[in-house]
Amino acid sequence: MDSASGAGAPDPNGGEGPSSTTAIGGGSGGGGATAEGSGSASAPPPSRYESQKRRDWNTFLQYLRNHKPPLTLARCSGAHVIEFLKYLDQFGKTKVHVTGCPYFGHPNPPAPCACPLKQAWGSLDALIGRLRAAYEENGGRPEANPFGAKAVRIYLREVKESQAKARGIPYEKKKRKRPTPTATTVAENVGGGRSSGGGGEASGGGAATETLSFRCLPPLYPDD
Repeated sequence: MDSASGAGAPDPNGGEGPSSTTAIGGGSGGGGATAEGSGSASAPPPSRYESQKRRDWNTFLQYLRNHKPPLTLARCSGAHVIEFLKYLDQFGKTKVHVTGCPYFGHPNPPAPCACPLKQAWGSLDALIGRLRAAYEENGGRPEANPFGAKAVRIYLREVKESQAKARGIPYEKKKRKRPTPTATTVAENVGGGRSSGGGGEASGGGAATETLSFRCLPPLYPDD
């Protein structure tokens, strides 16, 4: 499989903050852009996730352009996505011990070694999630999404298992907390006192009801 020609792709693990947004257009009389109509507010800056997703998407498009031979997005497959992930290993910051290393499987090596630095599994997993969303946001069909291909999922699972053995850090699947139901008791009917004739509790409208509210938890990624 052909490889890329050394494009200067940014490190996905780099702690870049959200990119700044540039206002388009400006008045010629020394002022900034004037808002149309009174009370119109400027658009809020994109979130950190959206900024990172845009940078990841631009990096992947640049990788396709610099590929030999150049690739178009329509011809991109799961195999090309895996090739892209392997290409990003050169920018990795996670020490992954090889089989012959004396620190193989040691979570806290006492001394440095010559083992390579690679992208951590958690970073690759999050990257694929962002690129998968960006592909569909840019007009790609979900059924043709190369980032959701079975081959990509298998590759990520193999990276997860191999890094767990090499680093001695098991990636245990974090259990989602079960949503705790919050019972909201409704006050009994004010007029539902004791009946005057039978001496029993009045049953018409006096039963208490409960409303269960569930708190949705976001997906959790293991820390690397």
